[in-house]
Amino acid sequence: MGFIFKLLITGAAAMIAAYILPGVHIEGFITALILALVLAILNAIIRPILIFLTIPVTVLTLGLFLLVINAVIILLADSLVTGFDTSGFFAALLFSLVLAIIESILDLIF
Repeated sequence: MGFIFKLLITGAAAMIAAYILPGVHIEGFITALILALVLAILNAIIRPILIFLTIPVTVLTLGLFLLVINAVIILLADSLVTGFDTSGFFAALLFSLVLAIIESILDLIF
């Protein structure tokens, strides 16, 4: 039940972030839920591999390269989910930052 609740929070956060940011578009809440599921799968499988492969760059940038990895995950989700569009890398970067902030606020509330 906790995983489903986390998907609902992530879907709501994605809808709010898409409403705030001009370079991101989500067609509806069902698309946001599919996006949340795809992001969960990508974060569980692809993200650890990318983090492991980029350890030297991450250390050199004092962890800031993890933001780039988050943007790459968002761009991968953009290519996998129909109805979710980002206008480019910087839109994906801002979307990942705003999504993380809104998601943590919603986690605190609920």
